[in-house]
Amino acid sequence: MSEQERAEEDRAPISWEALAAELAATREEDESRAEHDPGTWDAVAAELAARVAERPVEETPVPAVPAEDEPELPTAAAAVAVPLLPEAEPEVAPEAAEEPPTLLHPDELRGGLEALLFVMDNPVGEETLAAALRCPVDQVSTGLEELARAYDDRRAGITLRRVGEGWRLYTRDEHAAVVERYLVGGQRRRLTPAALETLAVIAYRQPVTRARISAIRGVGVDGVMRTLIARGLVHEVGTDPDSGGGLYATTPLFLERLGLTGLDELPELAPLVPETSTLLDEHPDS
Repeated sequence: MSEQERAEEDRAPISWEALAAELAATREEDESRAEHDPGTWDAVAAELAARVAERPVEETPVPAVPAEDEPELPTAAAAVAVPLLPEAEPEVAPEAAEEPPTLLHPDELRGGLEALLFVMDNPVGEETLAAALRCPVDQVSTGLEELARAYDDRRAGITLRRVGEGWRLYTRDEHAAVVERYLVGGQRRRLTPAALETLAVIAYRQPVTRARISAIRGVGVDGVMRTLIARGLVHEVGTDPDSGGGLYATTPLFLERLGLTGLDELPELAPLVPETSTLLDEHPDS
């Protein structure tokens, strides 16, 4: 083989099929010599290794290994698809159990029931009372019946009645005349001069605060204001943005009692104000 042919052969890519055929031919040729000289195959292997190192290797696809010959390794996708063990959930401390209901002393039960019934505006059920007192519902039911019986036995001014699904305190029927006389008589009483002055200030300066009314009149008006509010002549209509105090104004009942249809029908204030000379005569030190 010429040097040019050998150079072309060295540049050519290795073919594994040609290499196997050449190796088989060399083996058949030197079988007898290999039997007598064990180093023969070592020399062939060394020459083959040198040739492989000098030549580019032809990429040959590697055949897939059958599943029965070698177990298939899991791919990355398969590894991701492997189900993981569920993470253990953190232990949550159990909520503190509510205190179990306990039996109350009769005096404590009676006092608690009276206090709750006194502040309730509507009939209240036994379950609600038991939850507030933290005692069994059966004990509350028994306590209510005993309390109602005690009011009836001593002819108290109040009575305890069951109305619908709840209990409520009422005034006893035989004292209705006393209650009516107090309520109606109080509404019929005339307003004091102090109350009329305060009402006039509110009517002409509304909405106005209590502090402003006190400054105009020069005296405290808390008691008078309670009277006017109880009579339904004055009510709170908002809050003063500067001082934060409540703003008060007259009610429709005020117009009805005066026979007016609106505040614009109030008489002019100027004719009602005394002359300056009159004020100086009455209060020379002012």
